[in-house]
Amino acid sequence: MKYKVLSIILTLVIGLIIQGTLYAEEPVKPTDKDKCAVCGMRVTPYPNWIAEIVFKDGSYAVFDGPKDMFKYYFNISKYNKDKTKDDIKAIYVTEYYTTKLVNAKDVYFVIGSDVMGPMGKELVPVMGKANAETFMKDHKGKKILTFDQITPADIPSGMMKMKGMKMKGMNH
Repeated sequence: MKYKVLSIILTLVIGLIIQGTLYAEEPVKPTDKDKCAVCGMRVTPYPNWIAEIVFKDGSYAVFDGPKDMFKYYFNISKYNKDKTKDDIKAIYVTEYYTTKLVNAKDVYFVIGSDVMGPMGKELVPVMGKANAETFMKDHKGKKILTFDQITPADIPSGMMKMKGMKMKGMNH
């Protein structure tokens, strides 16, 4: 009897693990039709800056960089009256060095660096504290914050000056 109960429990645990794997959170692959939910700019021309919020109902919002994603996050009702923070399933940003979409809560954001995104000054997502510190030194960053430490005051304002300013890409 004891082994039967253990066998049932083990089967249930394995089933839950498999189910969790099948329904693992995944970032959405933006299409050419997807536009930034804040500024309206197409996001696919800037794959190294894409950020996204995926909602529990399967819908999503994409952004041309973390800056606009945070603007949306801090004021969802302004951009989508049908959603709240409670509706969010996952938030992804493109990590600077790997250029892969990763969970926004797993990276550090370097603020005030000389690396510009499609819309000018950005919060640059970097995986790992040591990498963030190196990036900050190499690119004149001002501070390093986690997702939960960022406030609306940390979001760079203004757009990139087009005349004479060169946008720095993420080609290393």
